[in-house]
Amino acid sequence: MIYNGANILHSVDNTARLNVWIDNKSIGQIRPKEYLIIDLKNGKYEFTALHIDMVNMKSKHQVEINENTKVIRIEPTITSNKLTITDELPKNFQKYIYTLDRH
Repeated sequence: MIYNGANILHSVDNTARLNVWIDNKSIGQIRPKEYLIIDLKNGKYEFTALHIDMVNMKSKHQVEINENTKVIRIEPTITSNKLTITDELPKNFQKYIYTLDRH
């Protein structure tokens, strides 16, 4: 599971939407309080995250997926983006929606 862990500061000014790629393949946009589930095989992947503030804030993250990797938080920061393998559901997870269900 990959979720957008944007804090209230990015949510208020509408800069929290994250466009995400894995190995240069777009997996789409994850808005605040959204998640998606992707089945990735064990191995190394390059995650790219982009959010738009006054300029494009793009970052690349090397991630190793193994049988213990369950939950990844991606969040915009004031200067870039942050990716953390948390393996914990976000607080108030019941308020999150699956990205494909937003329409």
